[in-house]
Amino acid sequence: MGKRVLKEIMSWAVMFAIAIVLVLFINRFVFFQVVVPTGSMESTIMTGDRVFTFRLSYLFSEPKRGDIVVFPFPDNEEIDYIKRIIGVGGDKIEIKEGVLFINDEPVEEDYLNEPMRKENFGPVIVPEGCYFMMGDNRNESADSRYWENPFVKREKIKGKAIFKYPGFAWLN
Repeated sequence: MGKRVLKEIMSWAVMFAIAIVLVLFINRFVFFQVVVPTGSMESTIMTGDRVFTFRLSYLFSEPKRGDIVVFPFPDNEEIDYIKRIIGVGGDKIEIKEGVLFINDEPVEEDYLNEPMRKENFGPVIVPEGCYFMMGDNRNESADSRYWENPFVKREKIKGKAIFKYPGFAWLN
């Protein structure tokens, strides 16, 4: 009787250990979760939302304009930021009177909850292998327009935001 109980306990312990290793592996190499600390992405992602990020999104493809990504803040890489890719390598980014222009064409952004302030920015050319980031809450977002190092290098992107909760919604 005692051997059978011990065998059952050991089988549960092994299963528990396998589950922990699997969770740690998935968290390290496949998915990770971030908690959004600010309103810079509202109303797409709200303050306090939890966002699942897929680390393997760009294994066989490049990030593209419009993707929401997680990356270390270029001016302090100990802090992770979540923003939308606005410009890719070679793009000319400019804001005229609160209207975003990419390569001299005005951009329609249906994900913004309010128009940008009537401000001007740029023009800047995004270097190859880099990205220009902006928050969806343009009037309250500390983004590429204000950073000392305004571009995010491709290798610094940790993953693509794919799902948020509460509110349970797919992103992009």
